[in-house]
Amino acid sequence: PFRDVLIHGLVRDAQGRKMSKSLGNGIDPLEIIEEYGADALRLTLMTGNAPGNDMRFSTDQVVASRNFANKIWNASRFIMMNLPEGEIRTPEKDELLPADRWILSRINTVAKEVTENLDRYELGIAASKIHDFLWDEFCDWYIEIAKLRFTKNKDDASANAALWTLRTVLTEGLKLLHPYMPFVTEEIYCTLLPEEETIMTSAWPEYRDDWNFPEEEAQIATLQSLVRGIRNLRMEMNVPNATKTDLFIAARDDEAAAQFTAMIAALPGIERMLYAKEISVRAGKEGVAEDSATVVLSDATAYIPLDELVDKEKEIARLTAESAKMDKEIARASGMLANPNFVNKAPAAKVQAERDKLEKFKAIKQQVEEQLARYK
Repeated sequence: PFRDVLIHGLVRDAQGRKMSKSLGNGIDPLEIIEEYGADALRLTLMTGNAPGNDMRFSTDQVVASRNFANKIWNASRFIMMNLPEGEIRTPEKDELLPADRWILSRINTVAKEVTENLDRYELGIAASKIHDFLWDEFCDWYIEIAKLRFTKNKDDASANAALWTLRTVLTEGLKLLHPYMPFVTEEIYCTLLPEEETIMTSAWPEYRDDWNFPEEEAQIATLQSLVRGIRNLRMEMNVPNATKTDLFIAARDDEAAAQFTAMIAALPGIERMLYAKEISVRAGKEGVAEDSATVVLSDATAYIPLDELVDKEKEIARLTAESAKMDKEIARASGMLANPNFVNKAPAAKVQAERDKLEKFKAIKQQVEEQLARYK
């Protein structure tokens, strides 16, 4: 009587063994549901199970799924807390900022790809795409970009566009997630849209040509590269988050400079994400200090004056001490590995561990020397 039958692999324990009474490694799903929730268990089983392959069950994966549900719940609460009492007006196309168009374009693409995956019964792949979009792009990026537009003034067109986009994308994302996590998505959906009876009878998201914005996707991808590059740079140099600096963006040419200027102007509060006191865009690096830290992009280079990031003399002293420490560790590990008695008589695992330590010390030494070179 069935048109299609999907046969999934076995669910094994964390060590890859079959679950059995004799091994005592069985899992009671009711206990898992009691502790972590049915949605977390459902998502874990469908994410980790690919056709033709067995999966290893681990409570760590269930915890991760529960944390994902909490992330969606908290993001939804934040959005609903900031929705105005009156109606949110559907913005005109020219009222949508680049970040709004980007996230609409991304949910549009994700909906298309997820539908195709589900049609092919690629349940795990579809779940991963929904998870990555909602956690990374929607929660970690778009909400952070958009929230400054409505936390201070909820009445202007920009705030309305941001709130409309947040509610719209969250609604579409909940529909995609519903087959995997029906309970939390139903609760959020009916609270977000009280006029709707249930998410189960709502229309499944479909690809829309008017939500395709490749130019804005490219712009935000550039912004993400810039933010990640600056965060990595500051982490490598142990710069406190409270330290704000000037940021100079030297574009490849006048056209690229104009594009960066327009992008920054259309992203209120972008200085906060870039830890910048002021952002200056120009074609070429004229006027930029030579001893600046750099983040290289495809069509521009970002420069941050080193003297604004750290106390130069203190950082040189710290790195010099770290370099000397690594020299001692490298000498110690090299000496042990050059000793035939140790290599031939010590357990193989201990010898390999020492080799791994030596490689790690050499890598740290190289990183420290590269950082020292920036200051000299």
